[in-house]
Amino acid sequence: MTHFDEMRLGGQARPPYEDYQSWFGRQDPKRLSQKSGDAERVFRRTGITFAVYGDTEAAERLIPFDIVPRIISGKEWRRLVQGIEQRVQALNAFLDDIYHRQEILRAGRIPKEIVAGNAAFLPEMIGVRPPGGVYTHIIGVDIVRTGEDEFFVLEDNARTPSGVSYMLENRETMMQLFPELFQQVKVLPVENYPQLLRESLTAVTPQGCDGSPTIAVLTPGSFNSAYFEHAFLADQMGVELVEGPDLRVVDGHVAMRTTQGYKKIDVLYRRVDDDYLDPLTFNPDSVLGVPGIMDVYRAGKIAIANAPGTGIADDKAIYSYMPEIVEFYTGRKAILQNVPTWRCSEPDSLAYVQEHLAELVVKEVHGSGGYGMLVGPAASKKERAAFAKKLAARPGNYIAQPTLALSTCPILTAKGLAPRHVDLRPFVLVSDRIRIVPGGLTRVALKKGSLVVNSSQGGGTKDTWVLDD
Repeated sequence: MTHFDEMRLGGQARPPYEDYQSWFGRQDPKRLSQKSGDAERVFRRTGITFAVYGDTEAAERLIPFDIVPRIISGKEWRRLVQGIEQRVQALNAFLDDIYHRQEILRAGRIPKEIVAGNAAFLPEMIGVRPPGGVYTHIIGVDIVRTGEDEFFVLEDNARTPSGVSYMLENRETMMQLFPELFQQVKVLPVENYPQLLRESLTAVTPQGCDGSPTIAVLTPGSFNSAYFEHAFLADQMGVELVEGPDLRVVDGHVAMRTTQGYKKIDVLYRRVDDDYLDPLTFNPDSVLGVPGIMDVYRAGKIAIANAPGTGIADDKAIYSYMPEIVEFYTGRKAILQNVPTWRCSEPDSLAYVQEHLAELVVKEVHGSGGYGMLVGPAASKKERAAFAKKLAARPGNYIAQPTLALSTCPILTAKGLAPRHVDLRPFVLVSDRIRIVPGGLTRVALKKGSLVVNSSQGGGTKDTWVLDD
């Protein structure tokens, strides 16, 4: 299978990489190797790690960082932005619809059971309209590339997308290591993301708030895999980082404990899953959330980003209907296409998937992080046989997709540049308008031939450059 090389075409550097390759050709390989070591020390000193659950040997790991940037032309980026904006508008319209009039279900464009029987659909949100009418305030859209003009959406992360702190730290590290390079190559900035995030959250402040709104980031705590990011974003936005025990309902509002008593919160950027958000409404054993917060939310006295119940928008069974969803709510065909997808809940699709397991990637509809999936071409006969039994037992729990010829970007190895597969997660902010920083998090499969880019599965990250052209 041939793969599109984003850096080179026909032996020559593609236009976005011309200036970088000219610079790279003048560098001493020993200096670049030293810079890679410097980057690792910066990340270690800064504490940029992620937790690996169930790994007793290395519960906290350093995310590998590659110093060769992934470069996207301004023209390519502008096309991506059009498709991303269309998609997030449709996602928000879909969420508003299924929690209110449910017109898309009545029209038969998607099956009722795929919503009603979905664990991510929250009946408690029926009839609730969030402040500003926004459900998914922060979205991470995973995009893969297969050719010069071939981009596909692999996944919509509409619950609590993570990774933006790595995007920001990757850029800061590259600017520290190679300041002269940024003078030669005109790269659009990403470092204003925290400011844009605060502006976006401020714009959904509930009505009746006097003066500047109080914003806080709700974290499950320091043992969470993304705790570094929670603390980082709170610090960068200049807002409080809080845990469930720091909050309580006071006089019909959610308030946080301070040295001067309890202070009302207007906007809560929560990084706690729905099930743990309110023990009075959801999991009664949760100590991570705030008892009574859903009553305050339903009364319109607090904005929660992202809204409870948004998880259904990034469910992989719903994903398979995104072309229909986009067209239903925008009146236009999707600019960014889905990866072709078989729904194993459908008998004909299930039969096809079972016959072609060796060629397909099969995923759990609620899965994430690269877990619970089968990469057919990389799996052994024994692994495929075991997975086939799980598939037959619960077909509705899975979707399948072809093994795409994902594009490659080079990484720096001891022997020089070597191609590795990548994806891209742009971060989208939705409130009074849509804000997208130019770039995103490029994740890279560091193992030769691997298609799994997740950090928990051995992947790393790169700085993503969008050119100012």
